[in-house]
Amino acid sequence: MRLLPLFLILALTASGCGMIESKKIDYKSAGKLPTLEMPPDLTAPTGDNRYAIPDAQGGGTATLSTYSQERKTAPSGVQTLLPAQDKARIERAGTQRWLVVQATPQQVWPLIKDFWQETGFIVNLESPETGVIETDWAENRAKIPQDVIRRTLGKVLDGLYSTAERDKFRTRIEAGKDGTEIYISHRGMMEVYATEGKDKTVWQPRPADPELEAEMLRRLMLRFGVEQGRAETLLAKQQTPEQARIVKEAGAPVLEMDENFDRAWRRVGLALDRVGFAVEDRDRSKGVYFVRYIDPGIDNDSKRDEGVLAKFAFWRSKKDQTSPQLQIVVNEAGDKSRVSVTGADGKTADASTQNRIINLLHKELK
Repeated sequence: MRLLPLFLILALTASGCGMIESKKIDYKSAGKLPTLEMPPDLTAPTGDNRYAIPDAQGGGTATLSTYSQERKTAPSGVQTLLPAQDKARIERAGTQRWLVVQATPQQVWPLIKDFWQETGFIVNLESPETGVIETDWAENRAKIPQDVIRRTLGKVLDGLYSTAERDKFRTRIEAGKDGTEIYISHRGMMEVYATEGKDKTVWQPRPADPELEAEMLRRLMLRFGVEQGRAETLLAKQQTPEQARIVKEAGAPVLEMDENFDRAWRRVGLALDRVGFAVEDRDRSKGVYFVRYIDPGIDNDSKRDEGVLAKFAFWRSKKDQTSPQLQIVVNEAGDKSRVSVTGADGKTADASTQNRIINLLHKELK
């Protein structure tokens, strides 16, 4: 009994040390995966035996040496989804980082989708037309303190423990000159008390976490065959000078970037994901992103368990919850680029809207 207090102190100290480890991730999605049962009207697809370990001659179990030898002597015409020599590299601009992979968008798409599902997320949106894969909201269970009581009762009472933060990620896939470019942007929400009596809580946005984006890029790089040490080196921080500034053009605020159109176009797309805009369409030939602002309260509805009565709330108008469409225009200006904001169909947007969006983009792109 005399040793018990000392044991508890040591245990809690060890628990505290574990909490400060960098970027521990254990995501658990708020939604549910769709059923995997085969619909009765469909025929089960034929299995693909390309990745099955062949049986030894005579019907026995294949040995590892036999399997390895057969893999070495495979026909030269057989191609894998991503050849072993293909690697991914990191490119950066300020706090923004992205992957460049020597593969086509069609090849990397299923790998990225599997990556998010294996990380603990549910894929909430797939848009091949715009090259976007977006996850549902999920909480990082690794942020729950692992004290003595939690470790002892966690398996039994796991549902009683929760964090006040939720994360979601959007992956944008672009076909570039040197390969496929993969951008990952983070959005976060946090639960805070809405009253002084602390009897009600609300969810509100929290800033995007560039380091969390970098951690996901690092993990994705491993999936593309990059060694762990090399991935960490490529993601090391580097200081870069300011690359964007706000200027006036015909009396309207415009964001001037010290980059050519190709690079500016991709960086603006990533910045729009970060600051909470849904890219509904894009026309690269004209340098236009067609976007709508995502209301954090509406976007956070996936975490609510509204119950049966909420389904009869017919008075809620989805039309009223939808923001107007805007155009974010990227124009080439010599060796620089300029970003402006217009309304739908190219009409002039009001001054407050222009100022607000240009300032948001400047914060991400400077």
